[in-house]
Amino acid sequence: MISVALMGHGVVGSGVAEILTTHKQKLFSSLGEEIYLKHILDLREFPESPLADRFTKDFEDIISDMDVRVVIETMGGLNPAYDFTKRCLKAGKSVVTSNKELVARHGAELLQIAKDNNANYLFEASVGGGIPILRPINQCLVANNVDEIAGILNGTTNFILTKMINENMAFEDALKLAQELGYAERNPEADVEGHDACRKICILASLAFGKHVYPDNVHTEGITKITLEDVEYAASWGGVIKLIGSCKPLDGGMMDIVVAPMFVPCTSQLANINDVFNGVMVRGDCTGDVVFYGKGAGMLPTASAVVADTVDCCKHLKTRKRLFWADSTEENVADYKLSKTKVYVRAIADNPADAYNMAQDIFGAISRLSRNNCPENEIAFVTEEALPYGEIMNGVKSLSKLGAEVISTIRIGNL
Repeated sequence: MISVALMGHGVVGSGVAEILTTHKQKLFSSLGEEIYLKHILDLREFPESPLADRFTKDFEDIISDMDVRVVIETMGGLNPAYDFTKRCLKAGKSVVTSNKELVARHGAELLQIAKDNNANYLFEASVGGGIPILRPINQCLVANNVDEIAGILNGTTNFILTKMINENMAFEDALKLAQELGYAERNPEADVEGHDACRKICILASLAFGKHVYPDNVHTEGITKITLEDVEYAASWGGVIKLIGSCKPLDGGMMDIVVAPMFVPCTSQLANINDVFNGVMVRGDCTGDVVFYGKGAGMLPTASAVVADTVDCCKHLKTRKRLFWADSTEENVADYKLSKTKVYVRAIADNPADAYNMAQDIFGAISRLSRNNCPENEIAFVTEEALPYGEIMNGVKSLSKLGAEVISTIRIGNL
């Protein structure tokens, strides 16, 4: 019997406790030993729980128990999860987590502490929820040089955009529905402003390219400025709008990494990932494009990945898993203004014909877009040449100074 402890009995934590107690035989057949959930740390009372006698409010009950070999952290946030995780790893206890914020912020440090103390720090659930993605990158695709990772990494924003695309629902109405259905928090900033997706692409980039990428160094845009007019123009262009996190290596060890809304062509596998589902495309030099798809959140999907990591830790109590990346500075992230891309632009102009001519002078070749019931003074186009994003923004400013009021600019994803 292997004793484990659980820190946090919220949505994911309660799902972990449920799987550990209802799937005992399945887990035993995989491991050859019983996994016994000995302690559950939470400040709240759960008198009706069948595991009520295992709850504690004192972390010391876990850290001082020599029988506990694996600790599952589903508390979320940085504090006290960071301190508790460090203490567990330094005590030689392996830690499993779904805490994307903690891994994105302190992953390199915690992996080093785990290595120094012959413990494991696993976090499959931190990126794709129930979608296996970290283990395939680390093991199945190890023979590949990863040329790019790009994905829909946040189910809430994907649900909102799906409603805008398929049901012509305004952003505010789609967000309200997402909140009513429990897909979005009362304060949805982490989702709609792209912070959640940023943390996930940082973890993916760190693993794929071996150096820690800090979220503060990644240019991040959300979906709050996307309108139904933009959705129509995306359809006219032949695609849809998705919030994409993407990263790719550059010469000299730098990384091109960004989180932003993008026009995604309908021919892309990512274009047809809808509602609360997530999808991650890994572009390997040997395999080509490989796409991982599924529910990126939710109690049981995420708990499933957490329990799988727990079983893995139990199988490797005396050995380390080959999951590691080195620490780094902000110097490994290239300036997003240097990243080359094509863009969609929508503007208002008193003289649309002159505005299109000005746009051609500024951006080079462009393709005009149209939509039903378009106002006579509205113009929209996509650039044909990929330019550094900083040059594009300067071009947008120039267009505005020449009398065209720019309303929207959205990247074109090469996906």
